Amino acid sequence: MGEVPIPDALRNFDALPDSAYVRLPVTSALFQISPATTWRWSKAGRIPAPRRLSEGVTAWNVGQLRKALRGETWQ
Repeated sequence: MGEVPIPDALRNFDALPDSAYVRLPVTSALFQISPATTWRWSKAGRIPAPRRLSEGVTAWNVGQLRKALRGETWQ
């Protein structure tokens, strides 16, 4: 079995500006949860809600994710 590549946005997460956005695979990896759980937690308010950037492109704000990871309020 081959190794699953780590997305660049995850590998370089600490270098991203707070204004950046990341997609579902990175958000799921940050919280160590499945994509389905990412959507469920987002809907329940346990993690920040994503923003629809365009047709078929939904992403999470890096600054809000950092606050959530530190246990701070992101709203």
